[in-house]
Amino acid sequence: MKINPTKELPVMEAFYTIQGEGFYAGHAAYFIRLAGCDVGCHWCDVKESWDVDIHPILPIEQIINEAKNNGNLAVITGGEPLIWDLTTLTQSLKDNGFKTNIETSGAYELSGTWDWICLSPKKTKLPTQSVYNHANELKCIIYNKHDFIFAEEQANKVNPNALLYLQVEWDKRDEMLPLVVEYVKNNPKWRISTQTHKYMNIP
Repeated sequence: MKINPTKELPVMEAFYTIQGEGFYAGHAAYFIRLAGCDVGCHWCDVKESWDVDIHPILPIEQIINEAKNNGNLAVITGGEPLIWDLTTLTQSLKDNGFKTNIETSGAYELSGTWDWICLSPKKTKLPTQSVYNHANELKCIIYNKHDFIFAEEQANKVNPNALLYLQVEWDKRDEMLPLVVEYVKNNPKWRISTQTHKYMNIP
């Protein structure tokens, strides 16, 4: 499927809600979930976003029009949004008064104009240097004990100004949250990110 990201992008869904995790937790945010991902996290909770072919290709003008009157913070997520060149989308959002945030694995080169970059790296496809260099927030998902080692490896690669978060994979929360709490107490450079939207039962 040929897509011209200067004019159109595949969108799985877009909705106005409350950001549930990371630095911007608690903020009203308009989420634009782009389709397409080849990173392949086994615990991904939106695997239906991976296949571009099953989602509509929308003109960027339509994406922006649907975003209007839905607050002033846009979060671009996926899938893996950096599969696409996001220059036109982000500039159009900013021209319409939005702050632009991205949630990315960092597996592709950085594109777009961003107010906040949340990097959530995955072992299956490591981030590019461009994303390490510009990340405002490093959010490492803790699924098992080895993920603490991976998190420290990633912390050593991001720029020194990036905030460091550990977030328990939702289905492992009963098992792993106590370990995360102890880890952060012993390593206070880290903070805990909680998926508050799941506790509040909002999308």
